[in-house]
Amino acid sequence: MEILKIVSFAFVALFIFILFKDKRNDLAVLISLAAGAIIFLFIITQLTDVISFIRNIADRANIDMVYIGIVLKILAIAYLASFCSEICKDAGAGSIASKVEFSGKVLILALAVPILMAVLDSILQIL
Repeated sequence: MEILKIVSFAFVALFIFILFKDKRNDLAVLISLAAGAIIFLFIITQLTDVISFIRNIADRANIDMVYIGIVLKILAIAYLASFCSEICKDAGAGSIASKVEFSGKVLILALAVPILMAVLDSILQIL
């Protein structure tokens, strides 16, 4: 199971992080960043499987791939912004973390406009 690998790696990284936190805070932050990046690399293969599944379902349901692409971009922005924000918080940069979260929300809103317009067009056609 992938989660066992991830959790095991995270505990090892956490142990190393705790060892260096009091003595060399700069190394502790780098360990945290490296662990986060490696965990992210662990799950990339799972993400590609999910994306291909969503595309197959969209093809079967005759949903325009433009909208599926927008939804996938929105999901990517949400996950990456959250991931980056948590890393910034771990490094003690809460103000940068809040800016990353805000930027992610604005980008998601900007990407959602075409979907909102399509929904409004559909409603107007029904009326």
